[in-house]
Amino acid sequence: QVQLVESGGGLVQAGGSLRLSCAASGSIFRLNVMGWYRQAPGKQRELVATITSGGNTNYADSVKGRFTISRLNAKNTVYLQMDSLKPEDTAVYYCKLQNTGPYGMDYWGKGTLVTVSS
Repeated sequence: QVQLVESGGGLVQAGGSLRLSCAASGSIFRLNVMGWYRQAPGKQRELVATITSGGNTNYADSVKGRFTISRLNAKNTVYLQMDSLKPEDTAVYYCKLQNTGPYGMDYWGKGTLVTVSS
């Protein structure tokens, strides 16, 4: 089992910044992908950004140039630096860890709310 604990959400004005953190513990494979997803009210959960254990990143088009994902493998922690926030970024942000391989599984955090006021 893997436990994921997110932190860093809150209320911010449009144009502001927030930094989310997600600390993972438990049965973490050496090869894994960590990422952030979000779900706005009435909408499906969507990918925000992912980063592999090797450092390869992937971003949703809507956040490219504004959000930066990074990770500290020694602490099994992933970060999401969110700049130039917009009201449409308002959502619950979830951390996900995917253990890579035939016995890998996906694990989700409980989410942290980000609210961007206009």
